Amino acid sequence: MSARMDALGENVRMALEALRVSKMRSALTILGVVIGVATVMAMAAIVQGIRDQIVNTIEVAGPTTFYVLKKFSQTPLNPDDLPKDVRIRPDLVEREAERIRALPEIAYASLWAQTLARIESPGVRSQGMAIFGADDGFTQIQGGELVDGRWFTKAEITAGAPVVVLQEETARRLYGQERLIGRSVQVGGRPLEVIGLWAEPGNIFAPPGQAVGAIVPYRFMDRAYPIDRTNALFIPVKPRAGVRVGDAQSAVEMTLRESRRLRPGDGNTFDLVSQDQILDTFNSITGVFFLVMIVLSGVALLVGGIGVMAIMTVSVTSRTREIGVRKALGATKRDILVQFLVEASTLTGIGGAIGIVVGLALGRVVSLAMDIDAPVPLALTLIAVVVSISIGIVFGMIPAQRAARLDPIEALRYE
Repeated sequence: MSARMDALGENVRMALEALRVSKMRSALTILGVVIGVATVMAMAAIVQGIRDQIVNTIEVAGPTTFYVLKKFSQTPLNPDDLPKDVRIRPDLVEREAERIRALPEIAYASLWAQTLARIESPGVRSQGMAIFGADDGFTQIQGGELVDGRWFTKAEITAGAPVVVLQEETARRLYGQERLIGRSVQVGGRPLEVIGLWAEPGNIFAPPGQAVGAIVPYRFMDRAYPIDRTNALFIPVKPRAGVRVGDAQSAVEMTLRESRRLRPGDGNTFDLVSQDQILDTFNSITGVFFLVMIVLSGVALLVGGIGVMAIMTVSVTSRTREIGVRKALGATKRDILVQFLVEASTLTGIGGAIGIVVGLALGRVVSLAMDIDAPVPLALTLIAVVVSISIGIVFGMIPAQRAARLDPIEALRYE
């Protein structure tokens, strides 16, 4: 065992010396491996980070929380060109949310909406942000806490009063430490009185590309802003403690069917979506995205492997006399084969190591820009190392076999 380890160490030293002699050629050869591994590592870190955020958000809302929607679609539907089966579905209304809330199985239900608007005041203007139309039970679904001021009163909810609870981080970014309670700000061009500041939980997953900016009473949003009633109108439902999700969904489904006077043979004109379905949908979307990245990374690795084969073939040719000398001194075909396989594996191993570092750094930069916590994919890191070394062995096999089969006498004559 000791002799084999010594031989392996010697082969690695010879490989590193060969790479040192041809720095530029070696660097260009491993570039494909670096790009392929870096792409896989960066995408794995980002996708895992986003998935963890969604899972944590589901835990905030509670795994039993589900949603009633007009139509559940993996991609937003164009409200100006809806399919016929969606157009004939009635919009959700408050009366339906009230009937659901009255069920003995249900702890919370309310009609919510969402739109996109800017928060403004003289000299201050935000980018477009997600604005929720909800009620004082907002934190039961979204989590977080009120850090200043108050939530809407029953009278404000009923009347659709022009009041707003700002998201704390957004408020601080726009106004610094200025006291905002009682101040008037414009949300989507409408003057509103700030009555509270809400701090979202650290693991909340905002809609893609949109941070949550503010919460207003639903009735005010319904009156003051245009609402996409197909994609952005929904009823979050939280069952009572001890009630199974299936039982709660059955009760809600029956109530809505009765409310809409659907006959036994009619299909539902609404959709019920659980947290698991949301997670499954996200997994299917990111799974396809990640698969495309793997394929593209595989192409880069293939190019890197072909580069390894090319440089190892050139290396064998340029070191023919060296091979002859080693064979004349007693080196076997196996010794020569192992020497060049180790050299190829070292080449791709270095490329894999650089790719891992670059990929993790890139994933970190992107995750910070997206404000998500992207963990280090340890399992994929080990796989990346193994794959990069395997590429060296597979693509280095032909040049190594060629070197091992060289006739020592002919090799010594080579100039």
